[in-house]
Amino acid sequence: MTFKDTQPQFQMIDVTLIEPDRASPRRQIDEAALKGLANSIRKTGLIHPLVVQPANASGRHVLIVGERRWRAAVMAGEKTVPALIRRCEADEVLQVRVFENLGLGLRAPLEPRDMANAIQTIAERFGSREAAAEHLGGTPAWLRQATAAAAANLSPKITALLDSGKISSTGAAIQLEKLAQKNEAKAESLIGQIEQLPEGEKLVRKIVDRALSEEGGRRRKKEEALPAQNSSASDTLPWEEASAGPAAGRRINPGKVRMVAEILGLADGDEDEVLARLVDEFLALKGSDNPPF
Repeated sequence: MTFKDTQPQFQMIDVTLIEPDRASPRRQIDEAALKGLANSIRKTGLIHPLVVQPANASGRHVLIVGERRWRAAVMAGEKTVPALIRRCEADEVLQVRVFENLGLGLRAPLEPRDMANAIQTIAERFGSREAAAEHLGGTPAWLRQATAAAAANLSPKITALLDSGKISSTGAAIQLEKLAQKNEAKAESLIGQIEQLPEGEKLVRKIVDRALSEEGGRRRKKEEALPAQNSSASDTLPWEEASAGPAAGRRINPGKVRMVAEILGLADGDEDEVLARLVDEFLALKGSDNPPF
């Protein structure tokens, strides 16, 4: 009898009576992601039941699919988990696991703006960003990124591209909006290219980040190339003399800015954005005033 023809039996099963299959193709499990899933299960419970083999001679059930969910449930302190008991022959188990992981249309994630609005709605139930992030299993920095699309004032064109799936993420859309503010012509050219992408293809954030970085580099070069020969001591106004010392016009080392930007996951060399993020992180660390969402 094939897996398709077997009759499943739903049951709450003791987590200690479930064990992973040694033949499972899953070899790597992201511990950080597992902790996030455990946090979700701790608050909401296990949403999708496991699928397990009927009990063997020792009364234990071998997992067919759902090993990550089972491990996270154990980590969350769950005593029992929902499961479908369903016999699956050895020569079909691997195919069932692959199909389950591929999804094959079973689940479709929310579109970026829909997800951002949903997370924003949940977050607004809490008194602080920290409490909301903890409940959702992330950090305050993650929450800012996750809800960015809800707060971003995106142009109609960029909004349409994001909603249609032509832009891979909210972050890419926000970066494209920043590019438009710095160089509208370049952004319009990029938007035109995105609109012509074949069905199923998306703009990845790296492309926008590179364009922003190039734009920032051009602006820095222009600033550094400003002619100094036209200025002299006689040209200095009285109230400017105090700032004419060695520190005048000093800029942060671009290499350091790039290093910090990389750590924060921001576009290279965008000093304004780096500074804004550092201020946010500092305020979050100090718990200052619990800034609004």
